[in-house]
Amino acid sequence: MTDAALRERLIVGLDVPTLTIAEQVVSELGDTVSFYKIGYQLAFAGGLGFASELVGSGKKVFLDMKLLDIDNTVAKGVENIVKMGVSMLTLHAYPKAMRAGVAAAKGSDLCLLGVTVLTSMDQQDMIDAGYEHDPHTLVLTRSEQALQAGMGGIVCAATEAAAVRKIVGPDLAIVTPGIRPAGSDHGDQKRVMIPADALRAGASHLVVGRPIVGAHDRKASAKAILAEMANV
Repeated sequence: MTDAALRERLIVGLDVPTLTIAEQVVSELGDTVSFYKIGYQLAFAGGLGFASELVGSGKKVFLDMKLLDIDNTVAKGVENIVKMGVSMLTLHAYPKAMRAGVAAAKGSDLCLLGVTVLTSMDQQDMIDAGYEHDPHTLVLTRSEQALQAGMGGIVCAATEAAAVRKIVGPDLAIVTPGIRPAGSDHGDQKRVMIPADALRAGASHLVVGRPIVGAHDRKASAKAILAEMANV
């Protein structure tokens, strides 16, 4: 795998409070990183405009909006996001929402990702939320539904990537947050895995936030993770 191809499999989460910090992170990482995730925190601090700037500078952007609404609202949102030129967008993996999103993105290069079960949730969290299924069972059910809906990929914990890969086949993206290098703090993530093991399990893209963004030397941290990925 070429260095460029490897870099496209590492997505750095810009989970920071201000555009100033986000710009500093991107500047420090330079050509080491080519793919960034923008979620709620930065999106509501000017991050949507910044996403367009990143695209314009040749970077790829994963817009982590986890859309879920009535069909028409999801479709109209996806139509406008297509115009931004981002590479990936998340929807909660509810069948109707996914079908609406797929129809709205048809003919574009936007990869729609179905969010199965958040990596911060464990069995007790599922019970508290009123679900009858354990996280693993619900992840597999929603992965099958995403495949049937025509989605471009799945977001799941790396611990479930191997089982999901058996369901969705070789072509769909499997994007795994909750990636933590060996010895790092898990933070609020409960279903985590180290980078090499996530790739071996079938993940196509790894989302890494705090271990890079919060590092003293961000570029060195990113390079270390890329080196581990390259050895798989």
